[in-house]
Amino acid sequence: MEKTRIDKWLWAARFFKTRSLATEAVNRGHVQIDKQDIKPAHDVRVGHVLTIWQAKIPRTVEVMGISEQRGSAPVAQQLYAETPDSIEQRTKAAEQRRLSPEPALAMEHGRPTKRDRRDLEKTWGDRWSASVDS
Repeated sequence: MEKTRIDKWLWAARFFKTRSLATEAVNRGHVQIDKQDIKPAHDVRVGHVLTIWQAKIPRTVEVMGISEQRGSAPVAQQLYAETPDSIEQRTKAAEQRRLSPEPALAMEHGRPTKRDRRDLEKTWGDRWSASVDS
């Protein structure tokens, strides 16, 4: 076997849990071959360089083998080789996410209490709109 559909290969290489997820990612432009957008039926061959966007982080891999069957993780990892630049970018992104502050801590005031809601309702009075009636 020297070629296969890109969606089958992505599923077999365990980049996506199902073939339909792989097809959807290809349709959305999250998978490129040699920096060109493709369709799910596009053939992938040994030596192609794929760019796969997962969680807004690009992974650049070179196809080392072809398979249409999903196997175990060690077998799937033999189907591709990730470039050193891609590995470095992923580790930097992971470190940046680890060091970034928790978004929930940035909130000054959380959900209003029952008392706060009542106070908010009092300011409106009988008016049902913020516009001023003339």
